[in-house]
Amino acid sequence: MTSGTTWLVVADAARARIFRVEDRGSKLVPASNHQLVHASLADKELVSDKPGRTFDRFGQGRHAKEPPSDPADIEARRFAREVVETLDAERKKGALSHVILVAPPGFLGDLRAEMREPLSRIVAAQVNKDLSKLTPAELIEHLGEMLSI
Repeated sequence: MTSGTTWLVVADAARARIFRVEDRGSKLVPASNHQLVHASLADKELVSDKPGRTFDRFGQGRHAKEPPSDPADIEARRFAREVVETLDAERKKGALSHVILVAPPGFLGDLRAEMREPLSRIVAAQVNKDLSKLTPAELIEHLGEMLSI
């Protein structure tokens, strides 16, 4: 892999911290003001009203309809889009040449789904673990050689 500016994105569905990797992976510096925090809302705050009701196919029973998708999943996908848009804007400015993504499996899948070709080409590594609570020093220790791009 060629040298250049590498950014590390450590995220979960609620928060994304973005660092510049410096000194061949021995130092993580916050990439300007790039900490994205997603406002977690309870399901009752995401859904406007009760689900509709329907009759059973056979018989006289009635029951509530299930929503077509989980509101929390929709919000996680929106947050993933926000993270990807931030990275892509910085890529267009020339601020980064490589990206390392670290996120739990579900959210990492959301990030991948939102990513388009120009940005996905510069993804150097992906780690599907939840390391979002670790300090920068712990991240360096945990990710080791992966950061020395």
